Amino acid sequence: MKKLIYVAVCTLLLAAGLLSTTAVQAQRYAIVDTKYILDKMPDYTEAQKKLNQFSELWQKEIDDKQAVLDKMYKDFEAEQVMLSDVLKKKREDELFVREKELRDLQRKRFGFEGDLFKKRQELVKPIQDRVYDAIKKLAVNRQYDFILDKSEGITVIFADPKLDRSEDILKDLGVK
Repeated sequence: MKKLIYVAVCTLLLAAGLLSTTAVQAQRYAIVDTKYILDKMPDYTEAQKKLNQFSELWQKEIDDKQAVLDKMYKDFEAEQVMLSDVLKKKREDELFVREKELRDLQRKRFGFEGDLFKKRQELVKPIQDRVYDAIKKLAVNRQYDFILDKSEGITVIFADPKLDRSEDILKDLGVK
């Protein structure tokens, strides 16, 4: 009986040892810098320029409306003492409506899922998807267990330069 328990314990310890050895097996990983990759891509740079143009155009539109609203406020302040209560109320209502229109326009252009967000999705997301697909292809072909992005969001305190595969991604995308 003691011999049977001894064999069972030895078998259990051997199995545990084998499992821990396979779990300790080295993981393969690489590091990429997606900001560096995107900045090297001419179509990304072009998309960023287009986004900036749209942004500037929409900001000018908002600034022009803000200037009109500011003038209306100044005029109202200057004329307020001479206006009857009915006219004063009418002008205040008009100012309120214009102010609301301005806030709505700002939200429409720059708010969450606004025009700028939609344009970014239209222009930049396909490029980001191409980079992601190239990274995924690199990971599968070279059998990496995971790939870290050192550009934004994830902090990498130290990265061995020989692990950086950003140039490989650029090469795969056809960017020199």
